[in-house]
Amino acid sequence: MSSESQIDAVFKALAHPRRRQILDQLRDKPQTTGALCETFFDMDRCTVMQHLKVLEDADLVIVKREGRERWNYLNSLPIKAISDRWIGEYAAHAVRLLDRLKSDLDQ
Repeated sequence: MSSESQIDAVFKALAHPRRRQILDQLRDKPQTTGALCETFFDMDRCTVMQHLKVLEDADLVIVKREGRERWNYLNSLPIKAISDRWIGEYAAHAVRLLDRLKSDLDQ
């Protein structure tokens, strides 16, 4: 997968509020799919699995199977890459503008 399609997959995965909630659940510790289904009791197992598949395709979730259990681990590296590429560059630009404004006001 090209870098651009990987970024698109991450943005697509992060676009849905339920998938962001799933990632929030995995932030502190890995969880089984069954535990996630219990957390999101208003969704059926199939829907939770569909959301996990989108997250897995975007490399935001890494799945390990242990016997009959499927453990889901958060992989935050794609989010960091987006932050470095998009947020970091724009934030640096905003800081430069504020610094220039402060300098102009001080003069």
